[in-house]
Amino acid sequence: MKLHFKSYGHGAPILALHGLFGSLDNWHTISQRLAPQFQVFAVDQRNHGKSPHSREMSYRLMAEDLGEFLQDHSLENVCLMGHSMGGKTAMEFALSHPTQVRKLAVVDIAPRRYDSSHEPVFAALLSLNPAAYSSRRDLESALAPAIPDLAVRRFLLKNLGRDANGRFYWKLNLESIANSYPSLLAAVEGTLPFDKPTLFLKGDGSPHLTTEDLPAIHRLFPRARIQVISGAGHWIHADAPEAFIQAVRTFFES
Repeated sequence: MKLHFKSYGHGAPILALHGLFGSLDNWHTISQRLAPQFQVFAVDQRNHGKSPHSREMSYRLMAEDLGEFLQDHSLENVCLMGHSMGGKTAMEFALSHPTQVRKLAVVDIAPRRYDSSHEPVFAALLSLNPAAYSSRRDLESALAPAIPDLAVRRFLLKNLGRDANGRFYWKLNLESIANSYPSLLAAVEGTLPFDKPTLFLKGDGSPHLTTEDLPAIHRLFPRARIQVISGAGHWIHADAPEAFIQAVRTFFES
């Protein structure tokens, strides 16, 4: 699978992976800020953004996609950075291809299995026919009863595109993502640990990474350290961009 990507800057390579319902655009500002020191490849994972669609989706398959991407672009000894679902893809790849990864940064996610929580979002998006609406404002209003948080609605509606006739459509493969959702909740497991520098970043207002996760983290990533970012929730790189950039730049430069 040939993943869509955007490259920023020159230097040692960093691959940045977005989370569920996201795209490489989520990393635009961070990638620009890191570009003076690194070459950042922001990647759309399968079924997201402009990358190809597939009926199958799992962390094993997304790690294979990443391996193909590195081969196609002659990349090796890379730094990996992934948020949420992208963090799990990054962990899976580091555990299965340790010789290809120099450092790993995981943003607000643990390797454990998570409880299901996105069914209302899937139901709301799947019930919506974007082509029936003439403006994003109308689509925002249509989603409001099911998704009252305006910021969340606007994040989700970044997945809209327009066809040649100007009609809205979903760029992401909603049906396949929904069908694969149980696989995306699954734990990341490795036969051997990834024994290279690893940074887990946690937002101090986020429940996604807890002290109960530490034994599993240190079992799979024995050189891991945890850094808490103040004033941030799950979306650390959006909530506290300056602190986030300082943390990852210091980690990847050392």
